[in-house]
Amino acid sequence: MIRPVKAIVLRNLIKLSRDKMKMFFTLFMSGLFLFIFSFVTRSAVAGLEHPMNYLISGIVIMTVFQTSLNNSMNILEDISNGFMKEILVAPVSRWQIAIGQVVSSMIVAVFQGIIIVLLGLFMGLKIDPIHGVVMTALMCLVGLTFSSLGLYLATISKESTNFQLLITIVSFPLTFLSGAYIPTMAIPKILAPIIYLNPLTYTTSAFRYITLHMENVPTADLLKSGIAFNVNGFIIMPLMSTILIAIMGIIFLTLCVSRFNKADFSRVKVFRHGHR
Repeated sequence: MIRPVKAIVLRNLIKLSRDKMKMFFTLFMSGLFLFIFSFVTRSAVAGLEHPMNYLISGIVIMTVFQTSLNNSMNILEDISNGFMKEILVAPVSRWQIAIGQVVSSMIVAVFQGIIIVLLGLFMGLKIDPIHGVVMTALMCLVGLTFSSLGLYLATISKESTNFQLLITIVSFPLTFLSGAYIPTMAIPKILAPIIYLNPLTYTTSAFRYITLHMENVPTADLLKSGIAFNVNGFIIMPLMSTILIAIMGIIFLTLCVSRFNKADFSRVKVFRHGHR
């Protein structure tokens, strides 16, 4: 039961390792956002003790999020080159293929997140081994959650262009209303309902709580720094945020496996430049 999943994971990792341009572009964009939003963060959270570390932790988790979603495009490429047709006729269950796709996307996303963490160490980010392990575990949870969402979106897309549009529609507003680049305290209060409904808001807050070693910080300060949230008198602490992420992960994984089992891949079209 595990061997087919492992084989798919290894195959996808080898394939992705050869696409160095895609990995470089993701890391480049993360570095670009780090440079641009560092100026915004310094002014928006002037009272925060380590504003750059606050931003770096957001960049890390957004790298994991974006990579998790974008890697789901690989399933459409497998359909276009005939690989999916071959593997579907093999004695392998569809749910095993789906799990293999999700796990491989998660591993790549976490790997790229760790690279940003290592870069952050040169910018003043301090991580001890215990917090490093917890951070990696949370990145795995986030990667699993949004890799599942990405695979679900890929399986409901009839064409690769539709998938790219869906990814843009989903990721763009979620990213900029999560507090990752622009702190939630600096976002207009009229957008508060969207912020509280945004799953990335809780992903970012939980990751910052661990990364910035805020275990002994009073609740009032957590609220002030956007790590905890007061929703009509109900306080959402980072631990509850982590639980919410886990619940979303279970839901997205269930949805993507269920949809993958029913998907008709013969109707999926992949757009290629220069091909009509």
